[in-house]
Order: sequence, then C-alpha cells, then structure tokens
Amino acid sequence: MRRDYFTLDVRGIDWVEEGGSPATPTVVIDFEGPADELEARLTGADGELLAAGQTDVALRLQGDVNDEETIGVVSVTNRVTGDFVLELNEEAGDVLRFIRAARTYGKRSDSDERYRVIIRIDGEELTTYGKSTFLVYDREGSLLRQHSLIPSGVEL
Repeated sequence: MRRDYFTLDVRGIDWVEEGGSPATPTVVIDFEGPADELEARLTGADGELLAAGQTDVALRLQGDVNDEETIGVVSVTNRVTGDFVLELNEEAGDVLRFIRAARTYGKRSDSDERYRVIIRIDGEELTTYGKSTFLVYDREGSLLRQHSLIPSGVEL
C-alpha cells in the first residue's frame, strides 16, 4: 500500500506542555485507498480484526534523532506474522513528542494503556487499539531504548 494513502492526526498531547488535565494521547490514522486491502492486512488467520496485543507500533528514523528535519516511518505490524499492516512518513520530532506525552500520561494514569491508535477508512472508524509500547529504531535498525516507550518489566 502506498504511504500517501495515509494521513496521521494526533490528539491529547498539548496538556503535557500547557498543563491541565491529562488526556490519553491518541493517534488517528486515516486511510484513503482500497479499503479491502487494508482490512485484509488487519485481519488475522481467524477472520477477525487483529487485537491490540497482536500488533506493534514503531518509528524507524531516516536520519539523525537529534535533527529537527528528520523524517521517520511510522508502522503498524502484525506481531504474529511480522508483516507490515501499514506504513506512513511523518516528521520524527512530532512522533517523539507524542511518545513523550504517552510516557507522561503513563506516569499519571492507573491504566496500563499509554496511548490509543484509531485506524479509519475514509473517515469511518475501523478499529481502535489501546497500546503501551512504541518502539523507535535508528536508520540501521538498532533500537533506541531512551526514545522508545517501553513499560517497566518488559524485556525486548
């Protein structure tokens, strides 16, 4: 699937810098392409949509993590098969800001959920995932633990 079929919108992160009541950081990924293709990628072997625990979310940097201009590839993968469900380009600084908000939210919340991912097709919600892990990799594929969102007690 083409990356330009996807748009990403972030909600619930401004409270971290502005103060105020904590809100669950949420990323909304809207798909405007062949719906059946995305639905097939989001469907498991049992014919049901993948559950949150069957997916992983990651950012793969295309440049230096400290460069404000760096672009990254945000991906959702099928944890069971390792297949990419979707990929889209996004400014790495914006994604890292989102991860910091999710980390802060996790420290203030009683929930294991640190953020949400909503996937929509042409504006209609297809699925929502409550997530606690968001992995960040450099361009060589090495995990950047200090920039990733990894719950305590999780070994990678």
